[in-house]
Amino acid sequence: MFILAHLSDLHLAGRPRPAELAGKRGLGFINWQRKRKYIHRPEVLEAITHDLKSEPHDHVAVSGDLVNFSLDDEYRRAAAWLATLGSPSEVSVVPGNHDAYVRGSAGAPAAFWADQMRGDDGLDRFPYLRRRGDVALIALSTALPTGPFMATGRLGRRQVARLAEVLQQTHGLFRIVLIHHPPRSPLRRYLRRLIDAAPLRAVLAAHGAELLLHGHDHRRAVVWLDGPQATKIPAVGVPSASARASHGGEDAAGYNIFRIDGAGGAWRCELLARQRDTDGTIREISRQSLTP
Repeated sequence: MFILAHLSDLHLAGRPRPAELAGKRGLGFINWQRKRKYIHRPEVLEAITHDLKSEPHDHVAVSGDLVNFSLDDEYRRAAAWLATLGSPSEVSVVPGNHDAYVRGSAGAPAAFWADQMRGDDGLDRFPYLRRRGDVALIALSTALPTGPFMATGRLGRRQVARLAEVLQQTHGLFRIVLIHHPPRSPLRRYLRRLIDAAPLRAVLAAHGAELLLHGHDHRRAVVWLDGPQATKIPAVGVPSASARASHGGEDAAGYNIFRIDGAGGAWRCELLARQRDTDGTIREISRQSLTP
């Protein structure tokens, strides 16, 4: 059995200098001061991290938005946090839109977290592939700087084409696609969507995968995507790992554990959801089979 823990959207926030408050950072800082700093709490992340470490697992996947304003201090804090989870070979990271919040920050995640964003081939590129026994972790980047009031993501043609190749190469393994933005968004989240979600879904429909994990929406979700030959692929979203409580359609802090067993053509996958209660207790709130 392979046990994977998945968490996302830490939103570790620093304090921008006055010169860094122009444009999107300035608007984001106002939103942080008025609202978000009361939601994303470091003590909540610390409790979630402590709970995760107490649960048996073989690997940890982190699906983006580790930082909030794309400041160097935030990247360093996130790197220190990642080091507490295990060795770089035991932790796989993809960046989110907050990790490339403004122009000039797009290369920063790789500068600070390269060891957790590198495939078994040693190359620094997306998608990257990590094989752990019969499990293939395939990690994509949707991070790109956007304008004010936007949080869209994009894969680009090269990544989509490369994903098709990697899915073919890993056929027969339990293939887990790791991405920040969800593969399908409602119209109300148009300005926060994955722009090229349709090409991504087309590749998955043609080549298949056993599981897709994402963050971004700060809420629990299981959506079934089309796979080849009438198969279905579970796409599972997870809450923010630092949210003090549920609010505005977003869930309280939590993370997921996936217990993967079986063999090609007869895989079994169980989802264990853990969440923080209003009293600060972190407990398992549900178990669900993800075997179609």
